[in-house]
This record gives sequence, structure tokens and C-alpha cells, in this order.
Amino acid sequence: MRSLGLDLGSVTCGVAISDPMGIVARSYETVRFQPDDYEACLKRVLEILRLEQPGEIVLGFPKHMNGDVGERGEISKSFKTMLEQNTQIPVILWDERLTTKAAERILIEADLSRKKRKKVIDQMAAVQILQSYLDSK
Repeated sequence: MRSLGLDLGSVTCGVAISDPMGIVARSYETVRFQPDDYEACLKRVLEILRLEQPGEIVLGFPKHMNGDVGERGEISKSFKTMLEQNTQIPVILWDERLTTKAAERILIEADLSRKKRKKVIDQMAAVQILQSYLDSK
């Protein structure tokens, strides 16, 4: 079963997808939208869902290092509700602490320029989120 991973930000949403066996995550795209326009983001994510037909969605759930849920975490919970109201696909909130840092480290090791890293960092963070989830299964 394919899984779709999402790293939701305030102006971008990194998207990753697994292989059909649900073993390996790969980058898919970065959805860009106006600041806090989650309806626009949802519209594009729904298009991707129709095209790829995954069996589940893994949505990054940002928490503070002490485990508390802050404003960004509440936004992710709201986006999860929006996804559930518009699809029949299960949505799993997945702890995303340090995924962007890990993604950035991978891109730096790959010797990507700062400009190129900025374009793909959200996709790589989505890959980190999704791969972490797949590995846990």
C-alpha cells in the first residue's frame, strides 16, 4: 500500500510518497501557497491524492522538544481534520521533531547550494517523516 507524507508549513507543504510496497519514501513535490492559505494547500493535496490514490496519509505533527503541542501543532491537527472531511483516507499524525534539521544535513552532505536546498528542503523533510513512519511499521 502506498503512503503519502506531508510536511505542512506556513507557505509550503512538502510532499513525499512511498513505493507501492510501502517500504521506501521518495520526494514528490513542494506545494506553495500564500501565507496560511491552507485551503489552497488542501486543494493541491487533494489533486495529488486523486492522482496517486495512497492508502494512508502521514502528516507531520510538530511538537516542542518537551512534547508540548504549540501553534504549529494545532494547525496540523486542523489540517488533518480538513483532510478527513474531504477524503476517506486515514490520516496519521507523526512526530516530526528534528526532521527538517535531518533533511538539511542530508542536503548539505550532498553538496547542494543554499538556493537549491531551499527549493527541496520541505520535500526532504516530508521524506524523513514518511520514512520514519514506514520504518516503524
